[in-house]
Amino acid sequence: MSDRSTTRERILEASRELFNENGYAATPVSEIAARVGIATGNLTYHFATKRQLAEELEKRARQGLRQARTELLTGAIASDYVEILRFGMSMTWENRFLFRDRAQYHDGTRARGPDRDMATDLELLREHLRRMSKEGMFRRDLQVDLGVLARSLFVISRYWMDHLRETDGLARVTWADQERGLQHHFAILFPFLTAAARREFETALVRLASRQAIEDAEGANEQ
Repeated sequence: MSDRSTTRERILEASRELFNENGYAATPVSEIAARVGIATGNLTYHFATKRQLAEELEKRARQGLRQARTELLTGAIASDYVEILRFGMSMTWENRFLFRDRAQYHDGTRARGPDRDMATDLELLREHLRRMSKEGMFRRDLQVDLGVLARSLFVISRYWMDHLRETDGLARVTWADQERGLQHHFAILFPFLTAAARREFETALVRLASRQAIEDAEGANEQ
């Protein structure tokens, strides 16, 4: 990687951190340059405006999301479901300024329009619920509107990270915080599922928690 591309990456990472911490509007370019350890003029050589920084970060986040939609799918309903939820929460937290400050760096029309990626995520959740219904994972003694259920579940997962920031005041999110969000999500879903389906999801959650524990331990050893 060239020095130029390395500097660009450092600028983008510092921008994302500061936009998340302080907000887009409250973060001057000079503060970003200071965190990177370069002159402001050097930063503007790579990104002429702060808006360009936000737009590049948004483009990368959307690309990562679209790639994950295909790479995370294995065909096993429960495993796919929990993996997508975990990834979505992580992505939302790591790029929280994109959701919070969108109107500040987009023009009015674009900021007010529907978010196509969010609409796609909602449809993906609906599709998972339809798959579950076809597989007989829902209880037959209960009536369930899959459209209403999908929106209810989507709202919990989409705004859980905002909830942690706004009501709990968290500046850093751990796996335990994500796991709490999953518990709230499944508190709504599980009553509609058969006992066998619940066990399948519980097994998928245990596997995810075990893998996360290993990743956390490896990360701690590297520090």
